[in-house]
Amino acid sequence: MGLMMSERELNRVEILAQIDVGRLSVDNAANMLDLTARQVFRLLKRYRQDCASAIRHKARGKPPNNRIHHAKRDFALSLIKESHAYFGPTLAAEMLAEHHGFNVSRETVRKWMQEDGLWLSRKQRRTFHQPSMRRECFGELIQIGGSDHRWFEDRGDPCTLLVFIDGATSTLMELRLVTSESTFSYFEALESYLLKHGRPVTFYSDKHTVFRVPKPNEHMTSMTQFGRALAELNIEIICANSSQAKGRVERANRTLQDWLVKELRIAGISNMEDGNVFLAGFMERYNAKFAKAPAKLDNRNRALNIELDRLSEAFCLRDKRYVTKDLTLKYDRKRIRLEVNDVTRGLVGKYVEVYEMPDGRIQVRAKGVTHAAITENKHLSAVLARIKEEQEKAAPTPKVKPVSAKNGYMKTGRRPPGRPSKMEAYYERRRAERAAQVGQD
Repeated sequence: MGLMMSERELNRVEILAQIDVGRLSVDNAANMLDLTARQVFRLLKRYRQDCASAIRHKARGKPPNNRIHHAKRDFALSLIKESHAYFGPTLAAEMLAEHHGFNVSRETVRKWMQEDGLWLSRKQRRTFHQPSMRRECFGELIQIGGSDHRWFEDRGDPCTLLVFIDGATSTLMELRLVTSESTFSYFEALESYLLKHGRPVTFYSDKHTVFRVPKPNEHMTSMTQFGRALAELNIEIICANSSQAKGRVERANRTLQDWLVKELRIAGISNMEDGNVFLAGFMERYNAKFAKAPAKLDNRNRALNIELDRLSEAFCLRDKRYVTKDLTLKYDRKRIRLEVNDVTRGLVGKYVEVYEMPDGRIQVRAKGVTHAAITENKHLSAVLARIKEEQEKAAPTPKVKPVSAKNGYMKTGRRPPGRPSKMEAYYERRRAERAAQVGQD
């Protein structure tokens, strides 16, 4: 059975063997081993008695003297599992020392937790983002996103470029320079896309608030205004978990931030209006260079399922507002007053739909019928007559919880009467005095 020896020990055995056969003096061996002659004689004596095994370290293969007993190790791990299961090794070691009086180094705790499966090393926790495979058909999936950048460099203000790119061919479907990523800016780009190409099957986006409600609750829907418009057009939308998942549009943004910026500089363009006109020709040159052929020749873009004159009703902000007893409703931190007539009297205590158009115009509707004129300053005064037959035929208005319900208010029934007023207490006291006086008489 072979002996496990270190390189240092093997070197000592080799030198001691040369001394033993007379090829090397003790003084030279002491210089080579960086030892004194007395130490060399001591090693030589052990070597001649037990050969090479005498030079091997005596503690090799034996448990260390400072080893922590396995019972203490099990006790520490049980405390970690019970109270600190989701802690890292550093914090777990601090908690053991602070709350349980168990002092042990963080590296020892790290080793114990890794052996017991309570902690993964950085290498084990590393995740890999697999590249997304191309879709098979044109129009099957459109990746969308915005890139905030100084597109005009120092010639103009920074703005955002909205990018629509096909997931099967990497073809730029729509480019639009806007002030920022907002619902109306995406509505404008989406309308342009639909008029050019039709309806795709799916849009693939990030988790921007235009596409996804961050924290929906029981009082609000998880669908955004953009998602509501896509649902009316029968278009699905999927939100990616990470930017790497929508890598095709992210890589296109990096290319555009280099190539498009330089072309805008050469063309001398320094504003969004001229830039949007320039983007049409730029898209053709980009697609001619980078677009790929799809795996299948099927075009999944579909025809519009809505009349063109009704697109504005889909691409607007909609909300429900409660009509109070004085025929007013609140919207956008403003109070909107409805004209008093036979038509609007029936709206008291009901919810109406408020349509906000991209140009700032406001419409108030109930059961699909417009009840107020469109104004620029978001104050409604004129009210149009509605047809009762259409009101009866229309679907009932869905019940919407008021703003107070969103804030957690719940009715608890009638409150008990409060403290009586001073006058009531005075009259009550006078009546009691008169009754006592009558009784004495």
